[in-house]
Amino acid sequence: MSQTVTRALRLLAELGEGERSLDQLAELLGVHKTTALRLLQSLEEERFVYRDAAYRYHLGAGLFALSSLALEQRGVRRAAAPHLAALNSATGQTVHLAAYEGGEVVYIDKYDSRHPVRMYSRIGLRAALHCAAVSKVLLADLPVPERRRVVAGIDFTPYTANTLTTPEALLAELETVAARGWAQDHAEHESFINCVAAPIRDATGRVVAAASISVPDVLLPYERVLELLPQLLTTARAVSADCGLSGP
Repeated sequence: MSQTVTRALRLLAELGEGERSLDQLAELLGVHKTTALRLLQSLEEERFVYRDAAYRYHLGAGLFALSSLALEQRGVRRAAAPHLAALNSATGQTVHLAAYEGGEVVYIDKYDSRHPVRMYSRIGLRAALHCAAVSKVLLADLPVPERRRVVAGIDFTPYTANTLTTPEALLAELETVAARGWAQDHAEHESFINCVAAPIRDATGRVVAAASISVPDVLLPYERVLELLPQLLTTARAVSADCGLSGP
């Protein structure tokens, strides 16, 4: 990849974290401000970034349009939409759809809870590999050698007292997930949120996405979240059928 393209992508990734000044972006790249400005001007022309009245840069509408097209091209997202919307309506809780790509798990759809307490998650956000329920579902389907390779590269940040903090613990958990067909995040990423997730499979039986229900404990205790699992599994099977999977 050319140096110019690499720098442009780094700029976009940085702006994904929030607005930045020219000085900040030049420092990030380790280049003179005139070099960073040329890159930003090119990105502005394509509407990938825009500069506000305070001369700070933001992600632009052109990038959002590309993002929407990328999401629309995901067949699993289209197939899942009516089923996840129905699950969200039936439970009243936050429902996510996530996919594995390039060694990361990314949320590709979200249906907000009807309750005032909302999740900070958003479409495009990466999920923690070692503690998010959707991540466990997706990693559990990887071939064992690849699973071990991915797990070996994880930074096991201890978000809560329940977070798995070693490769051995996560690999054992993934074996359990693969055997039983669903995963949980029992206050492992945030101490006040519990989550269950289930796999969505394509016609070949490969897991192409994970659907989940996430609930703050002020709304439901952990045991009540587990009671939502049958509805989630039924939904995941329905989406899998629409993705071409036949049989149970």
